[in-house]
Amino acid sequence: MIRIGVLASGGGTNLQAILDGCAAGRIDGEVALVLSNVAGAGALGRAAAAGAPHLCVPSRGTTDRAAYDRALAERLAAARVDLVCLAGYMRIVGPGFLRAFGPTATTRGCPRVLNVHPALLPAFPGLHAPRQALAAGAKISGCTVHFVDEGTDTGPIVAQAAVPVEDGDTEESLAARILAEEHRIYPRAIDWFARGRLSLDGRRVRVAPPAPASPALRSPPAGTD
Repeated sequence: MIRIGVLASGGGTNLQAILDGCAAGRIDGEVALVLSNVAGAGALGRAAAAGAPHLCVPSRGTTDRAAYDRALAERLAAARVDLVCLAGYMRIVGPGFLRAFGPTATTRGCPRVLNVHPALLPAFPGLHAPRQALAAGAKISGCTVHFVDEGTDTGPIVAQAAVPVEDGDTEESLAARILAEEHRIYPRAIDWFARGRLSLDGRRVRVAPPAPASPALRSPPAGTD
């Protein structure tokens, strides 16, 4: 069983999916610490309700990004965290933080920081991904769980789920359907890490044994006219 640290800035629905996954045994782990950079963030309330250790480390007004990241890393290290999960964390973690949670002898080359992004990377990285997808006229969008590197949503991809873009979609409606898939695949990817099923081969993340095919992890089948 691994110890999971979660960084969150907002309402914490992906944190809730992780907490629920741990409680139900779908994740071989426990949430050891929830950190938020925003006082009063909903994620902190969810952590409190679940009895998970939690703390706010406010980022407002901070000018030394490296020092702030060190403070977070020190708290996570004190909680003996094995894996850090970004869950709606609205800051970029810097190279010092990533080095603190780099691969170990037991992670088969895998870093120890995961993120979930509301697009099928490498398409539409950065902010407002559903808005980007609609503006581009995409027919399929979705979400991606990936290891975090020093780029913006450029780390090796662990899992993806496809979500069709429907006629009449707004940014909000598309984002809501994507979020439902995030709640499915993020706990699954975390459990793969926890059980030692992931390895990194260059840029390709391998799952051992190979993950079974799932409708949540592939594009919808093409219909017939």
